[in-house]
Amino acid sequence: MTTIQARPRRRTAGLWWLALSAAAIAVFAPLPYLTDSLHALAEDDTQLAANYADRAVWVRAAFYLHITCGGVVLLLSPVQLASRVRARIPRLHRAVGRIVIPLIVLGAAGGLVISWFSLAGPVGTAGFGTLAVLWGSFAVAAFRAIRRGDVGAHRRWAIRTFALTYAGVTLRLWLGVLIPLQVGVDAETAFTRAYHLVPFLCWVPNLLVAERYARASTSQQAAV
Repeated sequence: MTTIQARPRRRTAGLWWLALSAAAIAVFAPLPYLTDSLHALAEDDTQLAANYADRAVWVRAAFYLHITCGGVVLLLSPVQLASRVRARIPRLHRAVGRIVIPLIVLGAAGGLVISWFSLAGPVGTAGFGTLAVLWGSFAVAAFRAIRRGDVGAHRRWAIRTFALTYAGVTLRLWLGVLIPLQVGVDAETAFTRAYHLVPFLCWVPNLLVAERYARASTSQQAAV
């Protein structure tokens, strides 16, 4: 098999991984918070729930807004990235976009609010707060680009937006790696230490990869 023949297969496998992992996190990550109360989850030693259980009503509302909107966006975003959908069912692409962009703005607003109460302290406020601002800004930039008919810019902003949306997946992947690495440390301490690393780690590498991919795609299109 030549390198050229292998590329489409690798790209297809990569897209399937993104879609399936996004769907899994979109469904299972918010589920405990939507089926049980924060106080009940806090009693089960869920540190994240304990951090928000006794906060003001508006903070808890922002928390639920963030996880609900983020979950729906994560579930729908792979549809927006699928080139076959864009080519064969453009109406679906536009319809999903009209749903996703407002949800990102709302989810980002909720994320910005709760970043000030992050379990990771000032690092969490800086990392998650920056993520929230960029997430909402990139989605708006993608919308504005397509409104003025700039398809190329719209696609680049959409790729960047998905990279930040996918932070919901990479955050959990990093925790799954960082916690077991702390051999001989109790679970609570291991989680706390790992959680102080992910506010930037969950999205900065994603954005760097997305930027490289967006530039490569632009170069390929220009060469055609």
